[in-house]
Amino acid sequence: MKSEKRTVATSTTVPVHPHTDHHHPGLSELRHADDELLAHLGYKSEFRREFSLIETIAFAFSIMGVIASVSSTFSFPLESGGHVGMVFGWLIPSIFVMTVALSMAELASSMPTSAGLYYFSAKLAPPRYSALASWITGWANITGQVTLVCSIDFTCAQMITSALAVGSDGAIVLGAGPTYGILLAILFVHAMVCSAATNVLARLNLFYVIVNGEWCAVGTSVAAIVALLVCSGDSKVSTKDAFTKFENNTGWANSGWAFLLAFTAPMWTLTGYDSAAHIAEETAGAARAAPIAILVGVGATASLGWILFIAASFATTSVSDLLSTTLPLPMAQLFLNVLGKHGMLAIWSFIIVVQFVTGAAQGVDASRVVFAFARDNALPGSRWWKKMNGYTQTPVNAVWLVMVLAGICGLLGFSETALSSLAGASVIGLYTSYVTPIFLRITSGRNRLVPGPFTLGKWYLPVGTIACAWVAFIIVLLLFPPESNPTADTMNYAVIIIMAVFIFASVSWIVSARKWFTGPVSTVESATSTYDEKQQ
Repeated sequence: MKSEKRTVATSTTVPVHPHTDHHHPGLSELRHADDELLAHLGYKSEFRREFSLIETIAFAFSIMGVIASVSSTFSFPLESGGHVGMVFGWLIPSIFVMTVALSMAELASSMPTSAGLYYFSAKLAPPRYSALASWITGWANITGQVTLVCSIDFTCAQMITSALAVGSDGAIVLGAGPTYGILLAILFVHAMVCSAATNVLARLNLFYVIVNGEWCAVGTSVAAIVALLVCSGDSKVSTKDAFTKFENNTGWANSGWAFLLAFTAPMWTLTGYDSAAHIAEETAGAARAAPIAILVGVGATASLGWILFIAASFATTSVSDLLSTTLPLPMAQLFLNVLGKHGMLAIWSFIIVVQFVTGAAQGVDASRVVFAFARDNALPGSRWWKKMNGYTQTPVNAVWLVMVLAGICGLLGFSETALSSLAGASVIGLYTSYVTPIFLRITSGRNRLVPGPFTLGKWYLPVGTIACAWVAFIIVLLLFPPESNPTADTMNYAVIIIMAVFIFASVSWIVSARKWFTGPVSTVESATSTYDEKQQ
């Protein structure tokens, strides 16, 4: 096997910010090396590299926001298996998701660019299909990113309405209209936050670590676990019931199928970890920091989430009572039952903060995807969405586009299946974009990848194969409605969102884009080679 060596592009390294580096020559050299690697990949550095390793990990972890995500999706395992759904409905998907994370970490280490997944697809696909692979991946990822922003902020709005209902002893019960208004307010605030300069965004994610790590030394998640186990006292269910009691409340006659629908909760929670790749151009030592952030973020979230669901299973004495609650989120009712009004509001306020910060982090991630795709002229109005603000050095236009689109998706909040539809659309969109470059890696791209600091070695093939099979299964699963005889109010609107984007992207490709879209566009004028492609 032979390989062409990477050639060094000249006059492409952007000087690092003098106010941040003149006391840290080692950091300055690291950032210059990052910019040179980015130039090899075909892009000129346009961001300031303000994210450190710990801040990158915090960013990836904050998007998954375990305690807030579990609180948001608690209804899925309750309906789809009860106690078994809580415990094993989380554990099984988490194991398979790790294969996706491992494969993605290898790709992010090799090609640390904000273009991320669709850049990976373009470089690993056969040259003839490079642009098409990039087009599919990019549109799928944007669909998932925008609907994930909406679903996170929608559940944050539901958390606020739950707190108002509990705090007022039921006197304040807000319907779909006011909840949508709260969603729009949250999106507006997030748009302002995500438009800030990169160094401000990096510090914001350290704030998440403080919020999630100050209480009981290890975070709000552990505090919730302890509260559920300790405060439930003698009313906890037996260990046998906590791990083996099965209840089917879905409306589907087949209990096995009903149990599978519980997978929605961990699949929605364990998304967005590609964020570490999308901020690679803002990260020092990105080829090392990005894969570490992906693996630590997914591993920690999966572990804490499982323990939290086990604690919730012990504390749940009646699944049917929780499902019949008048509060928007059943987890709020569980905390109310176990901790009482004041205890529930105390821990719930922390959960709201975590979810709010999670939404802000996801907003940054989504805007970087839009910016990167627009940089390659792949979006309608790309010249607007790829503009960098001269003051903040961030893609402010892309931020506001994401928030406006998320607000439109939020209209689903007027249906009964708002969360399942938004969660399904975000998981399908994101995991389609995750698995496309992984599939290409184990097929046409076997000998085209230049390994980075993190590599799977010979294990890339079995790990990637399992990842692809799992995603294919989960996409089909999440297209089904939550009950066997859906109506207009209870249907799964993820099908509408996914098909709308698929039709638009397909028609655009056939009619126009295939004639001019070439995939990632090099912004390095003097680069003679953008990526080393191994050949046998």
